[in-house]
Amino acid sequence: MGAALWFGILTSISPCPLATNIAAISFIGRKVGRPAYVFVTGLLYTFGRTLTYVLLAIVLVKGLSSMPVVSHWLQKYMNRLLGPVLILVGMVLLDLLSFGFSSGKVAQWCQKRAGGFGLAGALLIGILFALSFCPVSAVLFFASLIPLSVKHSSAVLLPTVYGVGTALPVLFFAFLLAISADLMGRVFNKVTQFELWARRITGIIFLAIGVYFTFAYTLGLGV
Repeated sequence: MGAALWFGILTSISPCPLATNIAAISFIGRKVGRPAYVFVTGLLYTFGRTLTYVLLAIVLVKGLSSMPVVSHWLQKYMNRLLGPVLILVGMVLLDLLSFGFSSGKVAQWCQKRAGGFGLAGALLIGILFALSFCPVSAVLFFASLIPLSVKHSSAVLLPTVYGVGTALPVLFFAFLLAISADLMGRVFNKVTQFELWARRITGIIFLAIGVYFTFAYTLGLGV
């Protein structure tokens, strides 16, 4: 659960997903004079993101686990695959590998379309933003969370924790926005600085573990 929460938080403060979260904050902050409205909107946004990740995980985890051949194959070869996958994730987190696409335009389009739906708009953009995968969020969800969920047969709990983690900054900044826009700006600068180091440290750990798993299981060298 700790790993799932960390994957979610790291997803939320990575540059590409952070852009969608900033768009969500600006959407939620339209009613800055109504703190209760801001809080409820933030909760609905969080619910939308979490629900989307849970449904995706249920389809993927249950689908893989329900097929005996695939399930047996995963149990036998997951450790062998995990090394190269962790190395790939680490390279993306360290910006050593890039796929060159962004969800920024998608975030702007969704925000405009959701503007006329009131509170329901927060739920809608939570769902749509969750589906706006970019390289970092894709590897953290599909290559990190899903294997973790398959290993622990957790198609709901771990994805729920991950989903909440991806929306925590929005709830936090929505609270700050209701109190002080200036304070929010100062905290945002600290978050962006923290994200850089958190992503680098996580990337290095993933690379190190990936190299170990590759030698120990993929290559069978018994390191």
